[in-house]
Parts: sequence; structure tokens; C-alpha cells
Amino acid sequence: MENKICGATDIALTPLGHEQAVAAGKMIREGGYAIDEILYSPLMRAAETARHISEETGIPMREEPRLKEQNFGIYEGTARNGEEFRRAKACFINHFGSGESMLQMAQRIYNLLDEIKHDPSGRTYLLVAHNGIARIVQSYFREMTNEEFAAFGIDNCSLLEFDLCTEEEQTIYTITRIEEADFGCEGRPEGYVPMVKVYLKDEQGMERVLEMEDAMMYQRKLDEGARVVIGSDKTLHATEKGR
Repeated sequence: MENKICGATDIALTPLGHEQAVAAGKMIREGGYAIDEILYSPLMRAAETARHISEETGIPMREEPRLKEQNFGIYEGTARNGEEFRRAKACFINHFGSGESMLQMAQRIYNLLDEIKHDPSGRTYLLVAHNGIARIVQSYFREMTNEEFAAFGIDNCSLLEFDLCTEEEQTIYTITRIEEADFGCEGRPEGYVPMVKVYLKDEQGMERVLEMEDAMMYQRKLDEGARVVIGSDKTLHATEKGR
């Protein structure tokens, strides 16, 4: 829909859009991006983009309804640069008749980002969505004036990177030693969950010790010499960072 407001209108991806999506997939594959999963908007144009990227990279994909573009109500299909629409969208609580306000859209996207931030797996996600969603995501990470927010936009199939990690979660450690608990002659208490002390050293040589369940260390294949980060769940996760 050339220079028309698409919003929540479910239109197909154009031939150029298919080409751009394939090119984006190749760029991600060749760039060596460590992405664990693709989350995509249910609208056809985003779903098809995600499919091309997944086929090019082998990254699994999953539909995420909250990534759907804003519903502009009575302005769906009208001129994008219409003066009436420009005035209407300056009011962030405007529902555009039967549509969705900017605040409602921000709420669902912020909730999604909060969930990703507190995901204990520490996974990296690629969000395949729309310009309005990109604007909200940008505002989650950056201070923006109303004017900057309204003017923000990205090109089709552009890639923006954001880091949800805290300073602690961004620090990369090497496991230098793993020490099992020693109960001596008394033996292990009944009901005790086997724990180990994990000795860590960061890239500046600072050391710290963390306790972890022995079974969790085994499941995550963490051994001496492994490079790890401390996740939001305060446990160790293997990392590909710094390779």
C-alpha cells in the first residue's frame, strides 16, 4: 500500500519485501549473529519476513501476538501524510475510533521486553515486526522527546541491536575451579540438594565464588575453563560473547 497507512491491515509482503527479507537472512547468517529464536508479528508481511530469515539462518521462529502493528482504526488505508492523521497521532491516548492507542501498544511491547529481560535462559531474540513496534522498542531503551519519538523510523529489514543485560550479566567469567561439598564422616544430610562452589575470574582478573546446583552445572555442560555469565536468575549460563 504505497504511502498508505497499513497498521493492523493484513497485507502480503511485496516482491521487493521478499528480496529484502532473504538479504536480511543472509546478512544475519554471514555476520555470525548468535540468535536463539525469532519472534514475529502475526501479520503476513512480518511472518513472511521471519520465514525467509529462518530459512536462511536455521533459527527457529515463533509467533508473538504482541508484536502486531498498531491498529489505526478509522485511518487504516488512508494517506500516511494526511494532516488530520498527523494531528490525531500526536495524542498518545487517541484510539482513532475503533483502533488502539499508542499507550496501549507501548504497554504490550514493554511487557514483552520485561519478560525477555527476566528470562532466566539468557536467550537472544530477533523481533520481526513493524516500524511502530521499532519506535516503541527504541523508547524502552532510550530517552526520547515526543518529537524524536514521532520522527523515529527504520528502513525495511534493518537490524537494530539492544542489550537487556545488567552490568553484572554483561561480565564474562571463566570457571577456574569447581569444588564439591565435603561432609566428612557424617555423610550427606537427607534431602540435601547437591551443590558445588564455582570459582570465577573475569577478564580483569577479579575473582568471585558462586554456589550452583551440581545437576544444573551438568545439564548446562559447565566445567572448568568454560566462559560464563551470571544471568538474571543469579545462576551461570554459557556464553558465546567475546569469541
